[in-house]
Formats: sequence, structure tokens, C-alpha cells
Amino acid sequence: MLRIIKSEYVAGAVYPDQYPKGNFPEIALAGRSNVGKSSLINTLVNRRGLARTSSQPGKTQTINFYLVNDTWYFVDLPGYGFARVSQSTREAWGKMIERYLKGRNVLKEVWQLIDIRHPPTALDRQMLEWLTYYHYPRLIIATKADKISKNQRVKNLKIIKDQLGIKDDELIVFSAQTGEGKD
Repeated sequence: MLRIIKSEYVAGAVYPDQYPKGNFPEIALAGRSNVGKSSLINTLVNRRGLARTSSQPGKTQTINFYLVNDTWYFVDLPGYGFARVSQSTREAWGKMIERYLKGRNVLKEVWQLIDIRHPPTALDRQMLEWLTYYHYPRLIIATKADKISKNQRVKNLKIIKDQLGIKDDELIVFSAQTGEGKD
């Protein structure tokens, strides 16, 4: 298991010239607004409040870079889908995210987060298709596992796998509350 010794917020960026310099590898987290991207980062680095969380969708409005162990980055992308922001702001976020994903040569993997309580949305499917088309190494993480019963979990995981066309080994179940899936 990876031991996290140090983690820090480095930058919030909108444009490529604001991204951190250097060649440290990056893992980007993508998903709908309020799916738990920031909570996942906080849990994995064992640091409450490093990545700001909110119950209000759309809180993350920049591409946020978190340096881990002075050797690699977690990159928290703004959420797609529902957020109480204008259509033009959502479109700007989409362009910002696409520019990052297409142009960042140190990006090594994209973790797509899906809320286990709900079937994947059209935007979730579109993101997965996009990642597949561009051959990004990816991992699908079903978040908020503590918020449903074990019986409902089995049903919902089947729906997620069927609708996204993924296998068991491509999906991790995670809960920021209980730490399930952290390892």
C-alpha cells in the first residue's frame, strides 16, 4: 500500500499556462458535480479539508492540483452536469476540462467517479466514451457506497456495469465515510 507522507494544494488553474511546471505524473478525477471527487482525494491522502468539499454542486470551478509525496499530482476537475451555474459557465468548464485532458502529456490516468445511488447519466456515458476513444488509462469508482443498503448496492452496481459496458475489475466501490475501497 502506498504511504502518503505529504500532500499539498499547489494551484487552481483555468488555462494551461497556470498548470504546475515539471514532469510529475498526474491522475485526474472526473465526474458529475457533487459525486465526491474532493472527498476521494481527502480520504486517499488522509487529510480532511485539503480539497474543499461542499454539499452544493459546482463548488470546484478550476482545475485543482494537489502534489502528493513531492512526486505526483491528484488533479480535481470541475464536475460536469448539474450545478447552479449558467449554461455558458458549464460550457466554459467543458472546454477547460477538454483542453486539460487533451493537452496534458503528464496525465497518466483518469479516474471517473459515478454516484452508486444513481444510474450513469448521459454525461457519464459520454465521458467514458471520450476516455475510451482517446485511449486514456482509466478506472471507474462508484462513490457514496455507505448511502445505500447492501441489496440495493448489488442492483445498482449491475446497472452501472451494464450501462457503461465495463467489467468487475474496472470498478471500485468507495465510501469516504467508512473508507471502503481506499486500499
